Amino acid sequence: MLNSPRVWVEIDLPQLCENYRRIARAVAPCRVLAVLKANAYGLGVEPVARALAQAQRRIGLRPVQDEKCGIGLRPVQETEISFGVAEPREAAQLLPLGKRVHLLSAVLPDEIGEMVCGNVTLPATDLETARLISAAACQLNRVATVHCKIDTGMGRLGILAENAVETVREIFKLPGLRLEGIFTHFPIAYEPENPHTQKQVSTFLKILGTLRSGGITFDLVHAANSDAINNLPRAFQPPFNLVRAGLNLHGSFDPAGARNLDLHPVLTLKTRLAAIRTLPAGHPVGYGLTYRTPSATRVGTISAGYADGLPLALSNRGFVMVHNTPCPVLGRVSMDYTTISLEGVPSARVGDEVICLGSLPGAPTVEDWAELKGTHPYEIICSLGNRVQRVFKNESTPRGP
Repeated sequence: MLNSPRVWVEIDLPQLCENYRRIARAVAPCRVLAVLKANAYGLGVEPVARALAQAQRRIGLRPVQDEKCGIGLRPVQETEISFGVAEPREAAQLLPLGKRVHLLSAVLPDEIGEMVCGNVTLPATDLETARLISAAACQLNRVATVHCKIDTGMGRLGILAENAVETVREIFKLPGLRLEGIFTHFPIAYEPENPHTQKQVSTFLKILGTLRSGGITFDLVHAANSDAINNLPRAFQPPFNLVRAGLNLHGSFDPAGARNLDLHPVLTLKTRLAAIRTLPAGHPVGYGLTYRTPSATRVGTISAGYADGLPLALSNRGFVMVHNTPCPVLGRVSMDYTTISLEGVPSARVGDEVICLGSLPGAPTVEDWAELKGTHPYEIICSLGNRVQRVFKNESTPRGP
């Protein structure tokens, strides 16, 4: 059995928990919903969720036996932290932790019954979905917790703003539902003064006011994603009382916006030197022959490529760290290997550790790679390949109380 991985990402769970606490302090008295969709952005949802649950210790939900649904969860005492996911299998992974789980996107008809049984908070993205949730809840003799999702300008999912008041009123009449929350989503919260963002806020608040005047109110009102937490304070002031933190938990930011929170990166991507050679002057390097050595050059081949998450955009532009020294990428990044210059590291040896991405001084950051690739940090984190081993630092001992 091989114990030493060729490529691994170290996830600093204590720092992740500290980032959560700093976000919580910044938006207080709002609660924080930790968005852990897509396997916690590819880092490993169960260790991440366990660490966050330990960092914020309060009684939450307890498992109970139900003859129709089997094992489910029932509220015992409200928790400050809850988890947000995109699809039911992600929700099912988190239920055993006893924390509130919100399905934030869409729920399909054949998924509703199981989610109601699990006491997962469901989105009412349209009247027909709300009716299906209501029917399932009544059939199971349950009360389903629902948040109405309003499309104020994202254009992806939700009740169109112009139909929101009428539709929510109809949902409010349905049996078997606890209409706990209402929410919307910002596509450009990193531009708080943009007329589109301002219109979204005013439209959403107008909908809330109209519903309130008709006697419909909500325990939870939320709109702020990570971008809004950093750029749009209005989105975590009353009547808003919940924020959805995803990328910020990782200590990353959208480069287009502000960085008003003092958060720190939690991941470091590492590999090892697989080979060291001296190539003669004029020797080509990599597919496409995009680089030739200008003179005899000491080069290294590292055991990581684009299958592991290294962007092709690093080709002839990026660098990695060997012995705390920047080493430029030479030629095109391959699927499994990448060639680098070792001219500045004469002491390097085969098997040495290489830092591709991380929080150490001088190392490339998630934002650096996103800028090179012309994308955003979410894609960089989610692109770490399946063979990249996840190593969780101090998993059982998150910082703080």
